[in-house]
Amino acid sequence: MAFTTRQAGAVGLIRDTEVENTIRTFATPLLEAAGLDPQAFEVHIVNDKSLNAFVAGGQKMFLHTGLLLRAQSAQQVIGVMAHETGHIAGGHLARLQQAFEDASNEAIIATVLGVAAGVLAKRSDVGTAVVMGGQDIALKNLMTFSRGQESAADQAGVSFLNKTQQSARGILEFMEILGQQELWMVERQDPYVRTHPVSQERITFLREQVEKSPYSDIPAPPEYTLMFRRMQAKLYAFIEAPVRTLSRYKADDPSIEARMARAIAYYRRPDMANALPLIDGLIKEYPKDAYFYELKGQFLFENGRIAEAKEEIEKAARLKPGAPLILISLAQAQLEMNDDALLADTSKNLQQALNKERDNALAWRLLSVAYGRSGNQGMTAYAMAEFALLSGKLQEAAYHADHADKLLPRGSPAWLAVQDLKSNIDARKAKKKK
Repeated sequence: MAFTTRQAGAVGLIRDTEVENTIRTFATPLLEAAGLDPQAFEVHIVNDKSLNAFVAGGQKMFLHTGLLLRAQSAQQVIGVMAHETGHIAGGHLARLQQAFEDASNEAIIATVLGVAAGVLAKRSDVGTAVVMGGQDIALKNLMTFSRGQESAADQAGVSFLNKTQQSARGILEFMEILGQQELWMVERQDPYVRTHPVSQERITFLREQVEKSPYSDIPAPPEYTLMFRRMQAKLYAFIEAPVRTLSRYKADDPSIEARMARAIAYYRRPDMANALPLIDGLIKEYPKDAYFYELKGQFLFENGRIAEAKEEIEKAARLKPGAPLILISLAQAQLEMNDDALLADTSKNLQQALNKERDNALAWRLLSVAYGRSGNQGMTAYAMAEFALLSGKLQEAAYHADHADKLLPRGSPAWLAVQDLKSNIDARKAKKKK
């Protein structure tokens, strides 16, 4: 539903519309300043307490929850993102392209965690074990940038901040925190320090830039600050134990983020008698905030109140048209209603979501259910093939793709898509044999 954590072994990816849109909002001006296409940007939130961020596989940016929760301001997060955008714009990832060409996001994260583990243990075999095979020792070194590249990314990041008239003070503060860790034993250092070497020269450069920039004392826009506080509150409330959330966001705190955090904490207990009044109060005050309706829909859905949940998620979808995760949540609620009259809308919502997130495995699985209930066997097989391929089940994907090939009208758009899918499956099989 609204906030989900997808596990892949020890790796967890968090999906949430509000959190992802907050990061996108922060990133867009930086990407435009760098001459990059914001539409090609992908944000991935890694559920890991360590302080880390990295880019891989083109314009994919991975931010650990540890970084987002330990940051003290929106400017610090934006500063880190400006630096990582510098790596993308500087072409520092060219050597990663082949290694990560077909890798899933979970595999990319596992590789980076393997690099950190190998450095931490001072043993290459430990890193290789975490990467689960990788290719060789060179792969584990791919994510470790040189000091020259780090300095170049700093310079580019500062230029992007200046172009967008934002302060570089946040990235300076972040680097000063990391600089202190350089004196620690390696076992205590955050992964960011181990894969992004910090030097006094880099910190001196950033201080000089802050001193001479006309934008250094400009605070983050108020809307950025509120988005940052809400993002932190939501992440904390979903990740930490409810008792800790209620201790941090006390009952006498009337702020938006505190009330939202408490609502989530009560929902997770579960204590709907306290959760619903809090979220309803926020909706009453902010009736055009899609994220509150999305949250309420999740509360209701996961407590078996499906019809009510559907109504709330529909409101969120109207306020945030085209948002993939909201559309998928709505489709999930529609399917749970077991009403055949809703199947056409369900399929439409899922197709719309897949237009933006073609690699969303859950959407393909739900679409296979919707087509199955509609009696469309060809499209059911096609959707199941896509889901199986995204799940890494090549044999199962091939079986369903062959079935779809026989059932779908030859030459139709879906049939042509199946041909591409079969070619993809064959290529994956051939690569696996090597």
